[in-house]
Amino acid sequence: MKFPRRTFLHMAAGTAALPFAPHVTLAQAYPSRPVRVIVPFAPAGTTDILARLIGQWLSERLGQSFIIENRPGASTMIGTEAVVRSPADGYTLMVFGTASAINATLYENKLSYDFRLDIAPVASILRVPNVVTVHPSLPVRTIPELIAYAKANPGRINVESPGAGTSSHLAGELFKVMAGNTLPASIEYIRAGKLRALAVSTLARSQALPDLPSVSEFLPGYESSGFFGAGAPGKTSSEIVDKLNKEINAGLVDPKLKAQLADLGGMVLPGSPADFGKLIAEETEKWAKVIRAANIKPE
Repeated sequence: MKFPRRTFLHMAAGTAALPFAPHVTLAQAYPSRPVRVIVPFAPAGTTDILARLIGQWLSERLGQSFIIENRPGASTMIGTEAVVRSPADGYTLMVFGTASAINATLYENKLSYDFRLDIAPVASILRVPNVVTVHPSLPVRTIPELIAYAKANPGRINVESPGAGTSSHLAGELFKVMAGNTLPASIEYIRAGKLRALAVSTLARSQALPDLPSVSEFLPGYESSGFFGAGAPGKTSSEIVDKLNKEINAGLVDPKLKAQLADLGGMVLPGSPADFGKLIAEETEKWAKVIRAANIKPE
């Protein structure tokens, strides 16, 4: 069968364009159905609350439900594995934090995945400082006084931690190395009349506690805050990742959402997927050094 030359060229041009059409449509149409957001922790914690705030924001912006699914257990490994094994189509996401960077070294011989390869960084969201606190009966009011007291009273200061290898435990080990003594940092929240806050662990002062100095003002370079962000299965398309990143970053400057995030005691952390990937790499390397220097083993 013969076609007029003009008709043939028109058909050829249309055929050549076909491979690109689904690619463009996918990015434009996403999401076309509900999205699952896995949280590798139990409900009601910081990661869970953060995921629900971001999920609600994305639902309103993108017109589809972002459904939170808590998958706690095995120090975040159960939830992470569920994401790693999911299709890389943008319909399974994950909200995670510092524990994922720590686990890369703490459980390096037990992990069935490589977090930095198998989870695509979508967007950083929040930095939350630890707070160094002491009982009001302890005769110290500043970090230098605390260091001096610890050196003068070796073995007399007890520290509370939720477990070996947790972010607060490692924050204390980092403090010990940089201060030159055996004092880790406390992880208890500041409660009126029960604990005295001495400093926050971020490099800069916290917006939530602006009158409280940072540990780095006394130990230059000390930083042990927790980070939180969103990820997706490793091979998720850059178009979907970029779309989600853009919407999350829009939320971080929205006055209402920003105020809700501030209630968690943190500072918003906008940036590109590449920025977040760099942060994960830096945190993984930093905590690997602490874990190995202190010879920390999982419980």
